[in-house]
Amino acid sequence: MSKFEEINVNLIQENPFKLIGKDFMLVTAGTKEKLNTMTASWGGLGVLWNKNVSFTFIRPQRYTFEFLENNEYYTLSFYDKKFKDMLMFCGTKSGRDIDKVKETSLTPVFDEEAPYFEQAKLVLICKKLYGQFITPDCFISKEIEKNYPLKDYHKIFIGEIVKAIVKI
Repeated sequence: MSKFEEINVNLIQENPFKLIGKDFMLVTAGTKEKLNTMTASWGGLGVLWNKNVSFTFIRPQRYTFEFLENNEYYTLSFYDKKFKDMLMFCGTKSGRDIDKVKETSLTPVFDEEAPYFEQAKLVLICKKLYGQFITPDCFISKEIEKNYPLKDYHKIFIGEIVKAIVKI
């Protein structure tokens, strides 16, 4: 089993725009009994309310949405390029229909707060602080609407990053 160590979140040296937007991440929530994960390329990291936070956007029809709604914690995990096929699989298949852990050979690790996977190189464990649906009446730039042809607006989850761990 791989070993991880906790680091100060302020010492993360990787570019978050690359990690989230280009390399993708897995958003995971649940328990030892039942968890789900999905690939995401929308999100961000920053400071809000005097806390280091993550911003995660999930559409309500995604199975992982239920897990974020029903759990206090979630993880964002990041992977080396060799896992790109696995990330693509987790982004195109639903956990309602298949067991993503079994199909991808992901190895769950259960922190006291939330699950993540042994294959990750960096994991952010986040505690939910805020959640709200995006509403079209708040779009300042109307071109954003093209991202919602089905009117299935994301819910934004803002979570405090309570722990950052890296593979050693």
